[in-house]
Amino acid sequence: MAIPDAPRRIPVIGHAAALLTDPLGYLSTLPAHGDVLRLTLGPVRLVVVCDPELTRRVLVDDRTYDKGGPSFDSGLEEFGDGLASCPHSRHRRRRRLAQPSFHHSRYPGYARLMTGHIDTATAGWRPGQVLDVRAEMASLSMSIAVATMFSSSMPADRLRQAVDDLQTLVSGIHRTMLLPPVLTRLPLPVNQRYRRAVTRLRQTIGAIVTERRTHPGDHDDLLASLLAARDDQSDTPSSLTENEAVDEVMTFFAAGSETIANTLAWSLYLLSQDADVRARQRAEVEQVLTGDVATFEDISKLELTTRIVTESLRLYPPAWIVTRAVTADTELGGHPIPAGTFVAWSPYLLQRRADLYEEPDRFRPDRWDTTRCPAPPRSAFVSFGGGARKCIGDQFSYVEATLALATITRRWTLEPVPGARVTPAASTTLYPKNLRMRLVREAS
Repeated sequence: MAIPDAPRRIPVIGHAAALLTDPLGYLSTLPAHGDVLRLTLGPVRLVVVCDPELTRRVLVDDRTYDKGGPSFDSGLEEFGDGLASCPHSRHRRRRRLAQPSFHHSRYPGYARLMTGHIDTATAGWRPGQVLDVRAEMASLSMSIAVATMFSSSMPADRLRQAVDDLQTLVSGIHRTMLLPPVLTRLPLPVNQRYRRAVTRLRQTIGAIVTERRTHPGDHDDLLASLLAARDDQSDTPSSLTENEAVDEVMTFFAAGSETIANTLAWSLYLLSQDADVRARQRAEVEQVLTGDVATFEDISKLELTTRIVTESLRLYPPAWIVTRAVTADTELGGHPIPAGTFVAWSPYLLQRRADLYEEPDRFRPDRWDTTRCPAPPRSAFVSFGGGARKCIGDQFSYVEATLALATITRRWTLEPVPGARVTPAASTTLYPKNLRMRLVREAS
């Protein structure tokens, strides 16, 4: 059975106009036209999956639906062969080597580092100050990423440089993935700045990895855990090579900091739009926190705060559309899918389906309170992916976002700047555009 075309196809350019003018709105209309649809973007053809169970099949069978797709490779050159980008053939070994770094026993230590950076960043804010919220959250999350990875291995000046380079790298990924390679290779200042930052950051990470290999010392951070990990289930080297370790650190920096920054920015924005939820969340942090800084021990009691994070991820998943490359002839929803096909799935599309969520476009954190509401189907929430390739840092993200959101709202109320029109920008990630907010000090 032939796969039907998605609506609004135009000769030559296909669906490019619809996706460029209103990508999120257009995606939301697709489930009404079928579970599996064909999209064309000029010469590129995609099969987009609109059904949650079929999406789950794609996620679970990562041997058939492997990493790859349009624009996938162009933005990953700087990350090498990290866990998030390596093909199925190398993924299981890399996952086994990375898993100990994200064991639940390590989170109290990570949380102490997070708390220190959150405290420092938010204590420096001033009443009446107007924040570029996404930029502020990005700076915070990148500082935390570097600190949890390297602990005390990096002097303060190198730490600042690494964070600056990481910010340049993350912002440059958007441009690298969206522009033709011929443009990103031109000797323009923006391209040269990006390449310098990438080279310097990889050299910095490589130097620290080499030093740790030579003089392991007594470090209790992510890098120490990565370098100590051993895998005896494969014929390849039982530990990460130096290049593999650099790739994993680069991947963690870019993927982790961007996801958490966007989630925090959206959470603060959504809270500012709902006075009732904001008042209840404020009451929760006043009751739970012994001081005005959240700690790891507080997280289990910050139930509403955690639900706000989840609801923000549902409404605005950072990875709003993801592609896979089909490695063998298969079928999906009764449609033949030949090897070489590119398949796309969208957390944004699934998580706003009215048959999966009541009032899907409304901010309702209490939908995640399973004592009051039935839990959505497990295939309905895929902000962190699924199957063996589900994001290894999902709990890391929750810990950091919950600690940061609780501390920020205990100390401050963030009010939208009048007249500012906040819109979702669907770039490599889904982030709030024009989110500027004014700080109001909360009474202690």
